[in-house]
Amino acid sequence: MVLGDSLSAGYGVKIEESWPSLLENNLKKNNLGLSVINAGISGDTTSGGLFRLPLLLKKHQPKIVILELGGNDGLRGMSIKRVIKKNLEQMINMIRASGSIVVMVGVELPPNYGDRYTTSFKNMYVDLADQYNISLVKGSLVEMVSSNLMQADGIHPNKAGHILIEQEVLKDIMPILLNLTD
Repeated sequence: MVLGDSLSAGYGVKIEESWPSLLENNLKKNNLGLSVINAGISGDTTSGGLFRLPLLLKKHQPKIVILELGGNDGLRGMSIKRVIKKNLEQMINMIRASGSIVVMVGVELPPNYGDRYTTSFKNMYVDLADQYNISLVKGSLVEMVSSNLMQADGIHPNKAGHILIEQEVLKDIMPILLNLTD
């Protein structure tokens, strides 16, 4: 299951071009017998994800939850420690308590939010991954922009950007998936 925001919901691209859809196609090609539940909602925040998570876990009972949230909180300038990190920690603990494996996607903010905030925001994901010993899918907004993988808004990936995200996610979760199917 993917719990995310517009990056997972496929904002600006066809749903079948979104990275969760591409991921599901690759899982089917690899005959892993797994499907992807895309619980991405454009505009969602860590607070929204935290609210939706219990029902999603109960309904779908996922083996893995790919957590891709925080970007909208950051774009709103929310407190990293008091809001974003706290909500992500609660979701990580909730996912683990359900018996699911957590994989987190590190989100980056545009540079116009200032070096101090954007660096603290980016480091939050690394710190959480280290603290909870979970897999972190890293990406680089700077590289995606310079490689022309973003839509005109500079925030959402274009079709080629979704392909890159899916490749990075698949590379990081494939060892976990292979362990699940053994």
